[in-house]
Amino acid sequence: MGLFKRNPFGHILFIKKWLIRIFGVITHRRYRGFNELQIEGSEIIRNLPDKNVLFISNHQTYFADVVAMFHVFNASLSGRDDSIINVGYLWQPKMNIYYVAAKETMKAGILPRIMAYVGAITVERTWRAKGKDVTEKREVNPNDTENIKIALADGWVITFPQGTTKSFKPVRKGTAHIIKEHKPIVVPIVIDGFRRSFDKKGLRLKKKGILQSFIIKEPLEIDYENETIDEIVEKVEYAIEQHPSFLKVIPAEELEAENELNKLRKWEY
Repeated sequence: MGLFKRNPFGHILFIKKWLIRIFGVITHRRYRGFNELQIEGSEIIRNLPDKNVLFISNHQTYFADVVAMFHVFNASLSGRDDSIINVGYLWQPKMNIYYVAAKETMKAGILPRIMAYVGAITVERTWRAKGKDVTEKREVNPNDTENIKIALADGWVITFPQGTTKSFKPVRKGTAHIIKEHKPIVVPIVIDGFRRSFDKKGLRLKKKGILQSFIIKEPLEIDYENETIDEIVEKVEYAIEQHPSFLKVIPAEELEAENELNKLRKWEY
């Protein structure tokens, strides 16, 4: 790799590699030490092609979720089975991993701006601005969808199709449009425990001794030509276990705890 070789977004890969190494070492104990990350399905990661893979996941914090994915993906590719033991797997990380993030989030401070260099595809949320829902949705920026297309052509893309850290919010149709148009391999991931471990931003460790779960599922079977946008949306909701039907199987005390957390977040942020 040349010292100043760049990816399609102009980021110098040498700098990106060292940022992944540094942040990886700093954050490793948050998933193996202070808390424990229970992983399932790492063999699925090893069987994926190098490009045009879209990971879809539920979302619990701004940053801790995607940092965990960088750990799990690279550990899996290095031959570890459902484990992130020994952070040495980040010495030669996969360099073409990207993640979709809100533009306003990635500009909120120096640390998010640095993390954006690691692989953020920043998009303007059409339904939300400055932490509040907007009554009139803005037009989708064509540059955003073009950047996702470029990232898929270059490697793997992580997206959180609900566009929020709140549970059981609707999946945005934009994800279904991306799937239908670019026909990526779609790999669902279901996470849990991150909301209890970290603050909303996922930067501050809130509680230790939490068992975090990270389940990688088999790629979805999708008829890209014949399935409708609504059918793909529903398939995504089921895959990441955020379809309204899952509410029926969640214990009442967990739902009550979730509601209380949401109330606190309104005052905290």
